[in-house]
Amino acid sequence: MRNAAITGWGMYVPEQVLTNADLEQMVETSDEWIVSRTGIRERRLAAETDTTLAMSAQASRRAIEVAGIDPLDIDLIILATVTPDMFMPATASLLQTELGAHRAAAFDLAAACSGFVYALAVGSQFIQTGVHRNVLVVGTDALTRFIDFTDRGTCILFGDGSGAVVLQASDAEEGVLSNVLGSDGRGAQHLHIDGFASNGLFARNGNGGSVADEVGLQRTFMKMNGNEVYRFSVRVMGETAVEAVNKAGLRLGDIDWLIPHQANLRIIDAAARRLDLPRDRVWVNLDRYGNTSAASVPMCLAEAADSGKLQPGMNMVLVAFGAGLSWASSVVRWGATGVRTKANERDG
Repeated sequence: MRNAAITGWGMYVPEQVLTNADLEQMVETSDEWIVSRTGIRERRLAAETDTTLAMSAQASRRAIEVAGIDPLDIDLIILATVTPDMFMPATASLLQTELGAHRAAAFDLAAACSGFVYALAVGSQFIQTGVHRNVLVVGTDALTRFIDFTDRGTCILFGDGSGAVVLQASDAEEGVLSNVLGSDGRGAQHLHIDGFASNGLFARNGNGGSVADEVGLQRTFMKMNGNEVYRFSVRVMGETAVEAVNKAGLRLGDIDWLIPHQANLRIIDAAARRLDLPRDRVWVNLDRYGNTSAASVPMCLAEAADSGKLQPGMNMVLVAFGAGLSWASSVVRWGATGVRTKANERDG
């Protein structure tokens, strides 16, 4: 069985910055209140041109460039998002065309903030089973489009962005070593965005029209029971991270880095304690970008890789939680020594 190594990475964030000081002018809050409870100082807001497709393309082009492959080499594109540009087709299909990856299969995956780690697990399976050699995995969300900026409980938390990685088949013991995925739908009501179709607004009425025609389409906003989500996340982040380490056949002392979902600094610290990792071995960009949902983990990974602090042979845990309620974790060994490129295949 081949392994799925990460050979390319990239990220993109919109230009517009929304600071805590800006939010003080919008809702009853303060910089001190936000920082002390979340660790967030600012976040990015998607402009009209920052569609899910546009942000995904920016991050993906960088990942493809770092990997040194041609878009035509990509066999599969998986885009993790809960903010697609349209109901259909999948935004991944639009991304395929935008990148010129015309030989790739493409689909979207919806698992909210857990989405990228879910997509990483799915993409790695296609490589490990020999179906594909090159897989592009992207996490992109623009949740601020669904935020009520009069709701202090949600508007302080979320930002927009995109992150992407290229997975390639490797003959070495590196790349994705284990995956743990989970969901408990009994907690679905604690974090959700009501959709028109799921609410029956497009159902036909007796006159042949739809309910939406009668009531008028109204913008839907995220609803969150913050206390319940916090309790869930503090428990599940640490538990699933430890489970992934055990599943990889490693010990906690073998883990060099934690790359966590960026939702709340206290949640991140709790997960780090479960892994017995000091803060300087935990990648945090929450203060600059807030919670970017499915983009959160790959953005951290891209920053960590660009920093040069990830060295071949290092083991890292990627872990996230989100609506569903869902959770996901992966253990990844950094390095791509066993990846066969076209150049070294020609050289024998």
